[in-house]
Amino acid sequence: MITPHRVFEGRFGRLHLLDVTGSLSERSHPEPTILIKHSGPACELRAGELRTSLGRGALLILNAGERFAMRAVDTSTPVRLVLFHASPDWLREAFPAVAGEAPGCALDTAIEEITPRIRRLADTLAIEAINDRFLSGERLEFMLQELVLSIVDAYLARRESSPLWRGSRFEDSRIRKAIGLLRARPNKEVNIDLLANRVGLSRSRFYHLFQLCTGRSPREYLDMLCIETAISRLASSNQKIADLSSGLGFSAQSNFTRFFLNQVGVPPSQYRRAASAAATPETGPELPGPDSEDPRASDA
Repeated sequence: MITPHRVFEGRFGRLHLLDVTGSLSERSHPEPTILIKHSGPACELRAGELRTSLGRGALLILNAGERFAMRAVDTSTPVRLVLFHASPDWLREAFPAVAGEAPGCALDTAIEEITPRIRRLADTLAIEAINDRFLSGERLEFMLQELVLSIVDAYLARRESSPLWRGSRFEDSRIRKAIGLLRARPNKEVNIDLLANRVGLSRSRFYHLFQLCTGRSPREYLDMLCIETAISRLASSNQKIADLSSGLGFSAQSNFTRFFLNQVGVPPSQYRRAASAAATPETGPELPGPDSEDPRASDA
């Protein structure tokens, strides 16, 4: 039995958050599909010639039209899945080789050990889907782009000269390196000029290429990474908001609160309460303690 929780549609394609109880009958989708198990019991999965167990630490990449089926070991507890059907047109804009039809260029059916970065993205997507009243289309598309970019980088383009980057707006390895450095430590204090120097570009050239590749300025991209990180930590830990704020490079908690409120629409403490209420038993965050931002800061 399938219980859909959320479905989001946009030019990126469709994102589903759903629960499967018992089994998922054999099916296929006309678009390249990424399936990530968010929570629930162990599953037996069949995709093409592949027979394996789908755990929380695994990611399934399906080619367009590839058939797959799934059966949970424990039929009394639902399995929560994040399922992303990528629009071929959207995929082609950033990764033309991935969206191509030539043999060896499309997403090969594979199950991979999930990286920490992709795990956090999948969990954050699930958190944001449940708290959809706070979710913006811009932030959703950014996270899905990050998901595909991380998957291509981690699994499909293992060599710098991989043809999967050819024709992509992310083809410039210097910009990909800069994105990697920003991801490694999202922090508002990052000096963008030093970052440009670190990847071997002048300031003006770096800003131009970065905007061309990502559709955002380096500072805007960093802001999105900071929000993504904040949402993940608010929902998955009881870390004090003051400590979270400091870790993201904000000089004062009130500055972080204003930033979060501007980007998400609610203060961090309210988002944490909503995420805690919606959390599943297996993966939900610990309930927050008495810590919260200064109420006066929320009104600033």
